[in-house]
Amino acid sequence: MTGIFRETRFRVEGMDCASCAAKIDTAVRRVSGVEDVNVSVAAGTMTVRHAARDDVGAQVMRKVGGLGYRLSPLRGERDRQDAGEGVCCGHDHSVNEASHRHDHGDDKVLPAAARTAGATAPLQWWQTAKGKLTLACGLSLAAAYVIGTFVPASDPWIFTLAMLVGLMPIARRAFMAAISGTPFSIEMLMTIAAAGAVFIGAGEEAAMVVFLFLIGELLEGVAAGKARASIQSLSALVPKSALLEENGRTVEVPAESLAPGAVVLVRPGDRLPADGVIVAGESSVDEAPVTGESTPVLKGAGADVFAGTVNGDGALRVCVTAAAADNTIARVIRLVEEAQEKKAPTERFIDRFSRYYTPAVVLVAALVAIVPPLFFGGLWQEWIYKGLALLLIGCPCALVISTPAAIAASLSAGARRGLLIKGGAVLETLGGITAVAFDKTGTLTEGKPKLTDIVGFGRSEAEVLGYAAALEQGSSHPLARAVLWRAEADGLTPAPVEDARAIGGKGVAAFANGVELFLGSPEAAGERAPLDAGEKAEIEALQRAGKTVSVLIVGGKAAGALAMRDEPRADAAAGLRALAEAGLRVVMLTGDNRATAEAIAGRLGGIEAHAGLLPEDKQRIVNRLKTEGFVVAKVGDGINDAPALAAADVGIAVGGGTDVALETADAASLHARVSDIAAMVRLSRVTMRNIHQNIAIALGLKAVFLVTTIAGITGLWPAILADTGATVLVTMNALRLLASPVKR
Repeated sequence: MTGIFRETRFRVEGMDCASCAAKIDTAVRRVSGVEDVNVSVAAGTMTVRHAARDDVGAQVMRKVGGLGYRLSPLRGERDRQDAGEGVCCGHDHSVNEASHRHDHGDDKVLPAAARTAGATAPLQWWQTAKGKLTLACGLSLAAAYVIGTFVPASDPWIFTLAMLVGLMPIARRAFMAAISGTPFSIEMLMTIAAAGAVFIGAGEEAAMVVFLFLIGELLEGVAAGKARASIQSLSALVPKSALLEENGRTVEVPAESLAPGAVVLVRPGDRLPADGVIVAGESSVDEAPVTGESTPVLKGAGADVFAGTVNGDGALRVCVTAAAADNTIARVIRLVEEAQEKKAPTERFIDRFSRYYTPAVVLVAALVAIVPPLFFGGLWQEWIYKGLALLLIGCPCALVISTPAAIAASLSAGARRGLLIKGGAVLETLGGITAVAFDKTGTLTEGKPKLTDIVGFGRSEAEVLGYAAALEQGSSHPLARAVLWRAEADGLTPAPVEDARAIGGKGVAAFANGVELFLGSPEAAGERAPLDAGEKAEIEALQRAGKTVSVLIVGGKAAGALAMRDEPRADAAAGLRALAEAGLRVVMLTGDNRATAEAIAGRLGGIEAHAGLLPEDKQRIVNRLKTEGFVVAKVGDGINDAPALAAADVGIAVGGGTDVALETADAASLHARVSDIAAMVRLSRVTMRNIHQNIAIALGLKAVFLVTTIAGITGLWPAILADTGATVLVTMNALRLLASPVKR
């Protein structure tokens, strides 16, 4: 369907588990004019894509309100065309690497910062609708016990009245869910069980069961709120105000009003109000709140800084580079919320299983209640009681929430430590990877090579550097920046060039003053102009020293060579060792020459190195590893080697803040540490163990109480405890992941 449509986001209060989300999703999809629905339990939000009519939103609010949830629209609603929204792509050349970057346009319906800003402070549990209902039911039950003590004859009806205080709202929600397409809801099972208990004269037990059910729901809400608040609390790191420099004076303004290009003053000890670039000043910056990096980083003019980080002991003037709605924290919150909506294979399986499981439980409970007294002479009251208990035991809440609760907690825990993992499927795959392929430049190394040698083949060093700088103008590749920095330091002004073009995996070419120039790898240069023995010997000597060499061709003749060296990251050797100890095969893929690759590999502990590779070669190696039976993760800067990243089972970007291509990879390390890859693997494995524990708790308790109920050992009270108790245990077990599972 094409045409004008509207996307409206709602905050959903009272939605605590996947069963709640399923009921809401089913009901809203039945509203006329609704085209698509996306419900996020983790974020507590719902996005509805619908026809641009004012009445649709009102209908959605009435429908969901009838289910017992409260909706409040969030800012960011707007009309859009199905067609016409595009993605802007920019391309950047490289000497030995191919690059590919996607910058998404303004296609977000509501930025995370705006959503957060529109949210109110969370209520205490006793202030919520569930809390008030639980208290009312508890007081009614206590009153019934007091009255029953002094007026024993009132027991049959006084407990029924106490039960109805809690059951009426539950029954109403059950009815609304049934007419909205979810007949086998937990509320329906609860209503049938409570009404049946009253029918067979177990009013006191029915009242207690309803009260315990409400307590379980309340605890679910409290636990879900903690998990939700874990990632949303990041938004509190950004200060409310900023000191804007304007017309020669400093003015205090709201931080959310800052626009790109504005210059702000950040005093010592203040949090940065926006992402930006330092234009003046030097100070240590504590980035732990955003990236998890525990050691403050000394930064000066030209360095990137991120919103929410803490300035140290020096004043900084910062030029803002991103609006509040799109700063690093806002993007991380948005991406984690989107990731929490993406289901893992285990979660999808349990969702499918539960759709058949609940009706099957109802059928079994009915057979238990009817068959023994009807065909085997059993007592009706006894077997109806057992059947009602089975209804409560069979509630799928604990099973359904076992996986999403663990995944939501795990994604939040990772994000707070600088590990951004995009969805349950990625998280689950990470734990199963058996091989990791790393890029070299900017991934295993700092990505800040320095120009160490300039060799002229019949030309001066200044002439060689000038031509190279002319070719590298406008490039952001690390090797190109090394050339440009050296040219600037030597006071050289690059000549203008024409027809500049990147040649994937080989180099860059252009024309200057009518002369064709080329700068690239020695192999690619040799294809354009033959190198004599002396030139080859000089290049090989530089390569044996572990340096990357680029050869300059001017007018079809070799003019010189430039050598650069990039140092390994401080944690690279330890990070690779951790992966090897975890049983993973680790390889390095680089476009550099064999000598340089082996020099770096030796310094990193003898990592398996593949050198002289074009982008398609890297993709081929990743595919070969997969055909050999490995589950492969490809680690790069999120920009280079798009074919290899796409071919891998998991693509991981390693970069910092706004530099990391957050939108392009399956996962990302915000503080650019090689050791984070092993941390992601550990986080995944810990999470999968947690999920398996949750499933065992959910099914184990049900199995135990199923047997004891049939045997007549336990009744309605233990049955509801088996459900609500298991749900609470599963949720609390999942919340353990919010601690520190990524540390060794």
